[in-house]
Amino acid sequence: MDSSVAPAMIPYGNEDMETSTRRKPSKGGWKSAIFIIFVEVAERFAYYGVSGNLITYLTNVLDQPTATAAKNVNIWHGVSAIFPLFGALVADSYLGRFKTIVLSSIIYLTGLVLLTVSVSAIPLEHRRAAFFIALYILTVGEGGHKPCVQTFAADQFDEELAEEKKAKSSFFNWWYLGIVSGATMAILVVIYVQDYVGWDVGFGMLAGAVAVALGVFLIGSRTYRRQSPIGSPFTRVAQVFVAAARKWWISVTRDGLAVCYDDDEAGGTKANIQGRRTTLARTNPIPVRY
Repeated sequence: MDSSVAPAMIPYGNEDMETSTRRKPSKGGWKSAIFIIFVEVAERFAYYGVSGNLITYLTNVLDQPTATAAKNVNIWHGVSAIFPLFGALVADSYLGRFKTIVLSSIIYLTGLVLLTVSVSAIPLEHRRAAFFIALYILTVGEGGHKPCVQTFAADQFDEELAEEKKAKSSFFNWWYLGIVSGATMAILVVIYVQDYVGWDVGFGMLAGAVAVALGVFLIGSRTYRRQSPIGSPFTRVAQVFVAAARKWWISVTRDGLAVCYDDDEAGGTKANIQGRRTTLARTNPIPVRY
């Protein structure tokens, strides 16, 4: 006899009975999420280690006027804030979150290594170009990392399981503690090292932290729950407009349900399509005209 337990149809409101019959998943949960925290902490550590003292390097080493240095820092921050829009599109549509995190971490590490080399091995007269190239390589890595890591961590917890729902809440407490700790250590330690030991040592510490975190993240790769990319969002948006243009005259939907409804309390039934819940009823395949 098969020892697995199949979930039974449980009346609305008895979710605890349903989740108690489900087998505990072999992937995800805390055993996966703990690896992801390291990537986020290292990225925050590196980002604040670069940005926290950037204007000092531009003015004291590259001899830029304060106004010019401030402008360059603000532009860099602005570009870093915009790139996650493209990173999210790539992750959701083409690569998936796991591959995007790995790729963006490699790019981020490349930028930090180039940053370290630029301040230590490149002559001062040629340093400015290499330094800014390294900075903007970091923005590309930041763009892939920022929209994916927290969401990928949330994917490791199934909110339909009471135990994992509770663990997810606890996880994000530790998650934000890690972010604050990484940023604080960068400001207190890395900036001190940059000012009193050397810029190459300071940036090298950041590169080492990201390299170690990427290694830790890859160690847990077999334990992660992964969602497949869902394709270009532009295709789905276009489909909405095409469907709206073709069906604007339809007055009712299948089984007399409204186009948008909530749950069984509202008289509807939640649909489950390819593992994703939706609260939209499909339109009636038989058109009804006035």
